Amino acid sequence: MKPRLSAVAGPCSDSTFLVEGDEIQIGRDPSNRIAINDPAVSRRHCLLIRDDGKYKLRDLGSCNGTYVNGMAVKETELGHGDQITVGNSVLVFSLKEASEEPATGPVEFDDGLTRATARIDPQDAIYLHPDRILSELSPASRVGRNLNTLLKISQAVQSIPDLERLQEQILAGLFEVVPAEHGAILLDGKAGKFSAVFTRQRNQESSEAVRVSRTITQQVLEQGVAILGTDVPAHKDFNGLDSLSGANIRSLLCVPLTVFQKVIGCVYLDTTDPATRFDKEHLELVTGIAGISSVALENARRLQWLERENLRLTTEMNLQHNMVGESARMKQVYQFLMRVAPAESTVLITGESGTGKELAARAIHRNSARAKGPFVAINCAAIPEGLLESELFGHERGAFTGAVAQKKGRLEMADGGVIFLDEIGDLAPALQVKLLRVLQEREFERLGGTQTISVNVRLIAASNQNLEAAVKARTFREDLYYRLNVVSLVMPPLRERREDIPLLAEHFVTKFATKCKLSPKQISAEAMAYLSNYEWPGNVRELENAIERALVLSLSDQIRADDLPSSIVHKNPAPHVHRAKYHTALNELRKHLILGALEQGNGNFTEAAHLLGVHPNYLHRLVNKLNLRGSVAALSGRQSAGKAPENAA
Repeated sequence: MKPRLSAVAGPCSDSTFLVEGDEIQIGRDPSNRIAINDPAVSRRHCLLIRDDGKYKLRDLGSCNGTYVNGMAVKETELGHGDQITVGNSVLVFSLKEASEEPATGPVEFDDGLTRATARIDPQDAIYLHPDRILSELSPASRVGRNLNTLLKISQAVQSIPDLERLQEQILAGLFEVVPAEHGAILLDGKAGKFSAVFTRQRNQESSEAVRVSRTITQQVLEQGVAILGTDVPAHKDFNGLDSLSGANIRSLLCVPLTVFQKVIGCVYLDTTDPATRFDKEHLELVTGIAGISSVALENARRLQWLERENLRLTTEMNLQHNMVGESARMKQVYQFLMRVAPAESTVLITGESGTGKELAARAIHRNSARAKGPFVAINCAAIPEGLLESELFGHERGAFTGAVAQKKGRLEMADGGVIFLDEIGDLAPALQVKLLRVLQEREFERLGGTQTISVNVRLIAASNQNLEAAVKARTFREDLYYRLNVVSLVMPPLRERREDIPLLAEHFVTKFATKCKLSPKQISAEAMAYLSNYEWPGNVRELENAIERALVLSLSDQIRADDLPSSIVHKNPAPHVHRAKYHTALNELRKHLILGALEQGNGNFTEAAHLLGVHPNYLHRLVNKLNLRGSVAALSGRQSAGKAPENAA
C-alpha cells in the first residue's frame, strides 16, 4: 500500500493525504502539496522526503517548530504510527493497512464466582519490599543485595518523574552494590557533547569534579556495548588515555542506556582504589540496572523538556502584539518583549525610522500589569520646543500668554500606565533635566505651578539616533541616558530580516484592501523579487506605503513590478529573476542619458545635472541606483588620458 498521512486534529481533521513522489511540502501557503490554513503554521513549514525507500521529515525553519511524537525535530526518519504535529494539526504517518495491525483477541466475561485458593494484599507482596527479600536470604548474600538494589531502582523509576532526583536515586543504588568511588549518568551524546550530565561521588563531602574518559564514553555510545576495565593501568586498551592515567583510575565500568535499540546515553563508574576491582558480575548487574532505568530516564527527560517548552509556548502565545514577522531576528524581539513586559524597568528602544519601535512599546504595555492603564505617546521631534514642556508637564492658568485654563500634561494623563517618548534624542537640554527628575523621583510641577505632582508611570523611550554618540557630542545628558538605558532593545531594519518581506507584503495587501474597499490581489513573482531585493531605507513604513500605492494604482488582477515605486525597480532584481522588457529598456535609456551628459560635461556632475535638468544630488543617487560608478570612473579615466598629450605639449 502507499504511505499516507491522516489528519486527526486541526483544520484538516479527518482528511487523508497519500504520500506520492519524492517530496511533499507542508505549510500554510496554498502552493504546498498539503496546505493547512492555520496561523500557527508557517508558509513553508516542513518537508516529507522519500529517500531510498525510507521517509524523513525535515523542518524548514518554521516559526513554531515541527514535532514528532511530542519532540521538536530538525530532521528525523519516520516510522509507522508516528504522530507529526504542525501548528494545531496532528498528522499520523501510516505505512501499513489497518488490517495489517496486530489485533487483540476478544474478551468474554464469566459471571460465575470461583473460590479463590489464596488472597494477598499488594502491600504484603514480598517482591515489593526490598527489606523482606534480604530477610529471606542470607544478610551477606550478594544475590540478595543485588535483588534488593534492582527492586529499589525499579520502584524509583516508576515513582520519580524528576530527572535529577531519578539520576540521584540510580547512582545511590549503584553505590550500594558496586564498590565505585565516582559515578556519572550522561545523556544524549552527540559529537562528543552531552545535553545532560549528572555526577556523584561516594564521598559526598568531596568537591572535586568527576573526571570521565571521553574516549570510553564515545566508544560505548557509538558501538552500544558495555566496557569493563578490571586493571586499567596494566591493560593495553587503556594505554594513552591521559584522563584515566592522570586520575589514577584502577577499575571502570561504562554501560549504554538503550531505548528501542537507540543509545540515549551511558552510565559511568570508576575507582582509584588499587585493592578494588570490578568483575563480570558487577558488569552484569549495572547492565541490568541500566536496562530498567533507560526508558524512565528518557521519559523524565522528555517530561522536563515538555514542561519547559509548554512554559515557553504558553508565554509566547500569550504575548499580544501587532508586529508581523517569523524571522530569527523577530523571534529574538518577541523573546525580549516576553521577558521585559512583566517588569517595571524603564526601556529604551532604538532602531532606524520605520522599524516598529512604537509597536514594540505597545506590546510591552499590553503584556504588562499596566495593560488596563493608559498608554500615552508623544513624539518629541514633532512638537516645537516651546510647546513640548506644556505637553509633557502641563501648565497652570496664566503660566503664559494664551494659558486661559489649567491643563494636565501627558505625564499626568499616563498615571497608572505607560508614557512613551518617541524620538527622545530631540528633547531640548532644559527638558532633559526635568525628565531626569521624573525618572528619579516620579514627581514634577506643572509649568507656572508650585505644587509637586506625583505620578506612577512606566517610561518607555525610543530614538532613531545614536544616543551614545549624542552623549559624546554633549547634545544629550549622560545621566539621563543611563537612566533611560536600563533595558534596551534594537529593532532590526527590514534589510536584515528579508525573509519577513513576503509575509509583511501580504499582510499590507489584506489591510489596505479592506481599508480602501478593494479586492485583495496577489503579488507577482517579479514584483516580490524587487521587494525582497530592495534595501528599504524607510523600513516597514516604506514597504507599507509602497504596497498601498501599488494596490490602488494596479489595473490588473495582480500587483506587478510596473505598479511599484520607481525607486524600488531601479535596483537590479535578484539574480534568478528576469527583469521585464519595459524596465530593462527604461533603465538602459537612463544609463545612456546619464553617461552621455557626463561625457558632454567632461565628468562634471553639476554640468551634467544642468544638461539633464535635474539636481546634482539626484544625479548622484541615480548613478548609485543604476550601478554606474564603475562606468563613470572609466569615463573619467578615458577623458584624462585624452587630455594628456595637450598638457604635455
